[in-house]
Amino acid sequence: MPVNIKQLAQEFEKKEIGITQGHRLCPGCGAPITVKFVLMIAKHLGYEPIVGLATGCLEVSTTVFPYTAWSVPYIHNAFENVAATMSGVETAYRALKAKGRIPEGKRYAFIAFAGDGGTYDIGLQALSGMLERGHKVLYVLYDNEGYMNTGNQRSGATPPGSDTTTAPVGKKLPGKIQLKKNIVEIVAAHENVYAATAALSEPLDFFAKVEKALNFEGPSFLAVFSPCVRFWRVNDDQTVEISKLAVETKYWPLYEVERGVYRVTRKPRQFRPVEEFVKAQGRFRRLLERPDAKEIVQELQEYVDRRWERLLALEEATKDKPIR
Repeated sequence: MPVNIKQLAQEFEKKEIGITQGHRLCPGCGAPITVKFVLMIAKHLGYEPIVGLATGCLEVSTTVFPYTAWSVPYIHNAFENVAATMSGVETAYRALKAKGRIPEGKRYAFIAFAGDGGTYDIGLQALSGMLERGHKVLYVLYDNEGYMNTGNQRSGATPPGSDTTTAPVGKKLPGKIQLKKNIVEIVAAHENVYAATAALSEPLDFFAKVEKALNFEGPSFLAVFSPCVRFWRVNDDQTVEISKLAVETKYWPLYEVERGVYRVTRKPRQFRPVEEFVKAQGRFRRLLERPDAKEIVQELQEYVDRRWERLLALEEATKDKPIR
């Protein structure tokens, strides 16, 4: 049953979402908004969320001993193994259900949250195993494009030209020189999965994808663009604005892949140059001071253009394919 937005807004006002006020995340951080959106839809659909959370910004800021901001069943595990943890939880649930020890009518949503460091890099092996084995778990990546919890080190998600502590922009090198890893395509390559991107500036698209992911019979993956106001050097009221820029410049295209079938879910009528996205953030300030800044930004523009055309081609090539 599709999400009723009006009803959802009313429920949002009166229901406990699953993560409370009083956590210690930065004002404007995209991570807690992501969590609230996901848990809100899960509860709206009648699921009882079971949350696993990898070490990272979200974890250390919501579970400062002896306090917790979580009001749903919650497991904190190591940096690299949230997918393995939730695979075990989902397997235990199926075993208990087979033995008749789960009450009839109970619907549980097994949800893993992790940042890009714990997903693109150190947690990739556990994620791949979860996907390959087919566990019915929703894995939600809040992508703030770096190891922000430990001071802005570069990760596999960091874009070229971003100033980080381990790949700083200087006279010899323009920061990180590698392109951002395409994590959604890596996930989609596991075949029998649902994988999608989402942005906080497009809540209806976000909600629809959470609903589809939770109801999908198999593993699902949602990559959420999650601005870090602290290390992206943006104001704490610019989270949605930066997310919107990412979508409208093709930097963060919104699409989904359901068992190999592609669908672009947001096609702006007019795109803005990726230079606007770069100039809106202080993390690229030192890059823009370099004499070769125009060439580097142009290379990024060419990359996002090529990727967009590839997505459109994949959408066209798979539009008539049955979703198996």
